[in-house]
Amino acid sequence: MSVFGKIFGFKKDEKSITTGEAIQKLRETEEMLVKKQEFLEKKIELEIGIAKKNGVANKRVAIGALKRKKRYEKQLQQIDGTLSTIEMQREALEGANTNTAVLNTMSEAAKALKAAHQHMDVDKVHDMMDDIAEQQEVAREISDAISNPIAFGQDMDEDELERELEELEQEELDKAMLNVGPSAKELPEVPGTVPVAAERAKPKPVRVVEEDDDDMKELAAWAS
Repeated sequence: MSVFGKIFGFKKDEKSITTGEAIQKLRETEEMLVKKQEFLEKKIELEIGIAKKNGVANKRVAIGALKRKKRYEKQLQQIDGTLSTIEMQREALEGANTNTAVLNTMSEAAKALKAAHQHMDVDKVHDMMDDIAEQQEVAREISDAISNPIAFGQDMDEDELERELEELEQEELDKAMLNVGPSAKELPEVPGTVPVAAERAKPKPVRVVEEDDDDMKELAAWAS
């Protein structure tokens, strides 16, 4: 039986466990070994204390303590190596467990996708897309036909219409040339009476004041 078989208590005829169960057992073993480490470290400290205490008074006891310390240190070193191995194995199992979960999920997704496409035929899909494209083309042609105005009178000659329009424009131009300036009949009549404004504008006659009337009268009275 292997070392791990002894640690985990596996037997040859024992059924294989799942990765999750194996990871849990490895974690439990790690916890047990860590506790063993702590115990050995305390024992080493104790033996060192005994060796220091009896180094001079009782050399035999001190040497015995150092021997036990060496054994504990060797066990501690073995446990360190075992913990490293267990940690690597646990990480590998955790990675495998993750990969298994991912693969299971992808497998279920593939099955779901296959079930979704079960009733789909690629040829039928292409035919359907061709029908859709054809109907879209028909709809476009119908829209173009509806959007174009109904062409009444399309049988008329466009050149004839252009000539008629030019004749109308020339006729209007001739009328405009003949009506340049007012005729004699259209001239305004001369008013027979002077407008009020003109009457008011005439200069009024200036009244001559005979300033010497009084002097002449006075002279005539003196001479008589």
